[in-house]
Amino acid sequence: MKILVDTNIVLDVMLKREPFYRLSLEILGLTKRDEVEEYVSASAITDIYYLAYRQIRDKGSVKKLMKELLTVVSVASVSGQEIENALALEWNDFEDSVQYSVAYLQEMDGIVTRNPNDYKGAKIKVWKPEEVWKSILSGPSNKRNGLPDRLQAEPQRALEGQDQTTSRAGG
Repeated sequence: MKILVDTNIVLDVMLKREPFYRLSLEILGLTKRDEVEEYVSASAITDIYYLAYRQIRDKGSVKKLMKELLTVVSVASVSGQEIENALALEWNDFEDSVQYSVAYLQEMDGIVTRNPNDYKGAKIKVWKPEEVWKSILSGPSNKRNGLPDRLQAEPQRALEGQDQTTSRAGG
């Protein structure tokens, strides 16, 4: 399953934003499963850096968090084709149009976001974090759905070591 992770999910983890932090961390932890590939668009990477820096105010800390993010997700390219598609959508938020176009044109299965209403009219699935989490847990994988034991027992710690790093970002 290929999933585009929206900016808000990543920022929830990097900035430990409550009450969203734990579930967003679980979502990013889904990449530990063989059948889940998570992506962040190249354009979202710059937005994430900018927004994280505005809150943290320490380039070194933000760069470290960004490098850690890149060990968990892949970066989906944004080409002229995605931009042209985004412009044709005539949605209210251009950034959401670009995110959707990246996921749609790169044939991803869907987008996980806390703001599904931003993607009305999407031709691919748009999940809230709790919906994608339940969908993957109930999937037809093996008897334990392929989740590592530590993820079954404590899904909020899905990213080993990430919990300590993101706590430096503060909220």
